[in-house]
Amino acid sequence: MSIQAKAALWFVACSFLQKGISFVTVPIFTRMMSTDEYGLYSLYLSWFQVLTIISSLNLFYGVLDNGMTKFDDDRDRYIASMQGLTISLTTVCLIIYVCARGFWSSFLGLSPILIGLMFVEMYVSPALSFWSGRQRFEYKYKRLVIVTLLRSLFNPLLGVALMHFVDATATSRITGMVIVEGVICGSIMISQFVKGKTFFYKTYWKYGLSLAIPMLPHYLAGTVLNQGDRIMIEKMVNTSSVAYYSVAYSIGMLVHIFTNAINSAITPWLYQKMKSKNLSGTKEVINGLLFIVVAISFCMMIVSPELVLIFGSGKYIQGQFVIPPVVGSVFFIFLYGVFSLPQFYYEKTKFLMVASIGAAVVNVALNYVFIKMFGFVAAGYTTLTCYVLYSLGHYLVSRRILNREVPGQSLFDIKTISVLSIMLIVFAALINLIFPYIIVRYSVLVIMVAIVFIKRNTLFNYLRVIKKK
Repeated sequence: MSIQAKAALWFVACSFLQKGISFVTVPIFTRMMSTDEYGLYSLYLSWFQVLTIISSLNLFYGVLDNGMTKFDDDRDRYIASMQGLTISLTTVCLIIYVCARGFWSSFLGLSPILIGLMFVEMYVSPALSFWSGRQRFEYKYKRLVIVTLLRSLFNPLLGVALMHFVDATATSRITGMVIVEGVICGSIMISQFVKGKTFFYKTYWKYGLSLAIPMLPHYLAGTVLNQGDRIMIEKMVNTSSVAYYSVAYSIGMLVHIFTNAINSAITPWLYQKMKSKNLSGTKEVINGLLFIVVAISFCMMIVSPELVLIFGSGKYIQGQFVIPPVVGSVFFIFLYGVFSLPQFYYEKTKFLMVASIGAAVVNVALNYVFIKMFGFVAAGYTTLTCYVLYSLGHYLVSRRILNREVPGQSLFDIKTISVLSIMLIVFAALINLIFPYIIVRYSVLVIMVAIVFIKRNTLFNYLRVIKKK
């Protein structure tokens, strides 16, 4: 295998490793913590993701790749200066917090101790992101695998130890996490500063800010769409409801592992089809892959109550009603990812920011109305609604682009996609009604598995087509 192929394989393995350990440890922490404490822990994670965007501007995403290419002969100093920039931005955020600690603690719903731990993590975590991005860029997968393994193992282990020997609270869990991040990320930060021998370099700071600031609304909107539900549930209901929702959301996102793998396979193939301006066969393959995702989604929805008992125990059973809409959301996340490919290929990405901001605003508005009326379960369906609209918007934009670039050809079979989408939405809305009837649910599950088994050759052929192309 080429170094690129080996690296790609190991990077995928790292991703599965991180997510796999994360999912495996969920049942441990949900049983050790009360629902209030687990909800507080989930709230901390949500605010951390939101505030990290502000304190780092996500300089370790697209900006890093651009800088690694543009300043390829000075990468050490570039990364060191980007670290310096994130530290400076985090310090500004810290000053703002210190000036009004009482207000911010009340607004965030977190104690000063947890906010202090969050700032420690915000100071050091970008260093690991910069380092990991460089390892991927330079195909240095061995060190990345080792660091990922150490971090993925010691993070939950130390958390469990502190919760067992100190107290089973969110503070103990978060303290363990921050200690591991501090040791690993802090060591990497020091190493990169030593290699780069700089903190401030005007050219690089100006370059990073010029690219990152315009993307800030897009990044914030995307995070609000993913994490805003938990924050609003805490404000409008209580922290226990955050726990119910978070456990259900984690279970629902299991489907995301499959859709990510499918997306990684289909993207290069579709790019090649668009490059050749020959879109023949794409509709059938996309339809087949969407059918696979729908089948997996149906099966996940059917066994929602059992999944909650496995991952969260009986005290989280209320979360079973959130899993169907969350699983449905993952389908539309995958769908809008496919719909948006022509925008990326033809470099027509202006709609991405508008769509992200629009979806986030609609999500907040719907949450405000329906969480008040129906409780935390409503957040799952508002999220599903937003991703449906998000997908529709991407389809309309990409169709216009394709009509201009490859007139007379189409990448998508919108009729079949519409039928599958409607079936999924209806199923997500009605499956809750048969949760008490286990025989009915498992009869439907057997039928779904039988259909997939009968169609297995056809479905495998779609995967073979992608591989061959």
